Amino acid sequence: MRFDVISLFPEMVATIAEYGVVGRAQRRELITLDFENPRDHTSDVHRTVDDRPYGGGPGMVMKYEPLAGAVNAARERSPQGSPVVYLSPQGRVFDQATAQRYAAFPGLILLAGRYEGVDERLIESQVDEELSVGDFVLSGGEVPAMAVIDAVVRLLPGVLGDDESAAQDSFMEGLLDHPHYTRPEDIDGRQVPDVLMSGDHEQIRRWRLQQALGQTWLRRPDLIEARRLSSEEQILLDEFIRARAGT
Repeated sequence: MRFDVISLFPEMVATIAEYGVVGRAQRRELITLDFENPRDHTSDVHRTVDDRPYGGGPGMVMKYEPLAGAVNAARERSPQGSPVVYLSPQGRVFDQATAQRYAAFPGLILLAGRYEGVDERLIESQVDEELSVGDFVLSGGEVPAMAVIDAVVRLLPGVLGDDESAAQDSFMEGLLDHPHYTRPEDIDGRQVPDVLMSGDHEQIRRWRLQQALGQTWLRRPDLIEARRLSSEEQILLDEFIRARAGT
């Protein structure tokens, strides 16, 4: 899969390919990560990419021409069918379902804005989707772009050492993850749950599902409300709630 990032600070985003899952994927040539700097598409000696907003107000707005030039350059080398995604506070919130949808594309062109934003006409004419990583303010779209790349890359075939790892990640089934344990068996009196050492794979599966349901009910009840629970899931969640209430 190919990723093209449009950014005034490409070196910042490039660090993601030096470490971890994304780094291994690039070294194994499972992904290509490339960049386009809007400053390379300016015509003045100062390489100006921003200007004051019409109507007044604080801050600066990124200009149409340099961004359009960068988008067109990225499109020329991207596979057909690669959407242009603008990382924007006005976008729909990024989630696991979106990451899975993006992983099916041949490529992604990620536009990282700066300053007060970009000229609206660029969004209208060049952008396919706007995407937000949450209801908070960042200095630019580079960190969100890195988050999107990481989330998508780990879903690509052959990237993770164990193909089941991505399938069992949090949110893959609309639930938070269950607790995890490793050696030693006892840490300051805190024991690994007996069921995980029982060797009974069915009981382990049910315990993990129950814990995932319970943790989601405690921490993200909105996900439980949005989920159509199976009869087994409802029974397990009811048991979890009763146990927590001590009844």
